[in-house]
Amino acid sequence: MPFTQQDLNHQTRLGEDSARQFKVDVRNGESLAAEMVAFANSEGGTLFIGVADDGSLPGLSTQDVARVNQLISNAASQLVRSPLTVQTENVALESGRIVVVLRIPKGVDKPYFDKNGVIWLKTGADKRRVNSKEELRRLFQMTDQFHADQLPTKAGIDKLDKLRFRDFLRDFYKQPLPDSPAELTRLLQNMNLATDDGHLNLAGVLMFAERPEWIAPQFVIKAIRYPGNQIHTSEYVDTEDFAGPLSKMFSDALGFVMRNLHKTQAGRGVNAPGQPEIPESVFEELLVNALVHRDYLVSAPIRLFVFDNRIEIISPGHLPDNLTVEKIRTGNSNIRNPILVSYVAKGLLPYHGLGSGIKRALTLWPDIEFTDDRDGCLFTASIRREPVSEVVNDGASEGVIEGVSEGVSEGVSEGVHALLKLIRQQPGLRSPAMADTLHTSVKNIERWLKQLKDNQRIEFRGAPKTGGYHPKENT
Repeated sequence: MPFTQQDLNHQTRLGEDSARQFKVDVRNGESLAAEMVAFANSEGGTLFIGVADDGSLPGLSTQDVARVNQLISNAASQLVRSPLTVQTENVALESGRIVVVLRIPKGVDKPYFDKNGVIWLKTGADKRRVNSKEELRRLFQMTDQFHADQLPTKAGIDKLDKLRFRDFLRDFYKQPLPDSPAELTRLLQNMNLATDDGHLNLAGVLMFAERPEWIAPQFVIKAIRYPGNQIHTSEYVDTEDFAGPLSKMFSDALGFVMRNLHKTQAGRGVNAPGQPEIPESVFEELLVNALVHRDYLVSAPIRLFVFDNRIEIISPGHLPDNLTVEKIRTGNSNIRNPILVSYVAKGLLPYHGLGSGIKRALTLWPDIEFTDDRDGCLFTASIRREPVSEVVNDGASEGVIEGVSEGVSEGVSEGVHALLKLIRQQPGLRSPAMADTLHTSVKNIERWLKQLKDNQRIEFRGAPKTGGYHPKENT
């Protein structure tokens, strides 16, 4: 439909933003080309020529309109690389003057450059140069010309976990690990896991390096169980950092979540193990999604926060391209790390297909909120929990809550529950054995032991080097 003055009045009242800009006049073709480049490299937008910054409508004369339209044509075809196809429309004002409405679409051949080779992006109502390698990589990533998991690293093939890689070759490709370094390098290159110069790329490091955190220390998971429902600067109940190959980070992080969930009987007998308050498969799907689809151009860890009323999984990087929360809820997806996705689909993680993870998690537990923070470059999945008072705990946990919650911070860790249950079942254990059994760190065990000792639930019996922990007689 033609643009009317009523439409124009409505647009000018809204003011300038990242999709709408006002110009009283344009006379410099290179300056106009830079504006076009910024719109095309972003989400597209409209330039209103003949409109003042305050939204008033001085308009253009007929002669000015002819000149401006010629300038637009030259700028779009000769001063932008690659050339842009733009649309213009002349809107007549009651004063007899004219406003030129110039529409610049979102580019399909990003990135676009101006005549001087500068890449511009919209920032609110203004524009700015792209002047860092990280921004340039992200722009190429958005157009599928580059992916972060292809990034070269400084790790040679000597950093490969050969046993892990051998098992993968045997289980999936039915072939042995090559004997010579040269053959191994060629194989890794053919599998898109190493660069032409023989170094592991980021995908190779994340999946098959022996100690990925030594090569890329920023790509870990940091998990914290906070008391209550807010982040505390110094108070926490349980904390742990998870590193290693993706498969190890996944299993360790999943174990952290599950040990911090409440258990319910769900109609089962009193001697049967309790069921987690939220199905384990929900966290499987969301953790895989975080590890595989996060933005590895952002040098930051995945954060896993457990609160009394929710569990948050915070991934670096907002949703790519035109994806929205509404779209991912219906199963739409966009592959940000194609090498990782291809290998995870081969069984390295419990992956059930592109776009299906979010839908499956919502089917199992509908009370999940997703937040796409484009300004903060973060994507958060927040899984709501039922209040503790509404959760029916199993017999062992009930005893701990009654005896431990007094004198311990409000959010009692399920790790404390599990530890007291273990001590009751296997009295005499020491910290290292407890850590192995509960799949956690000795540091966490020592903290939980202190809580139990402070509340007189356990005691240490025997010599310092040979004794162990026992439940107190009244427990």
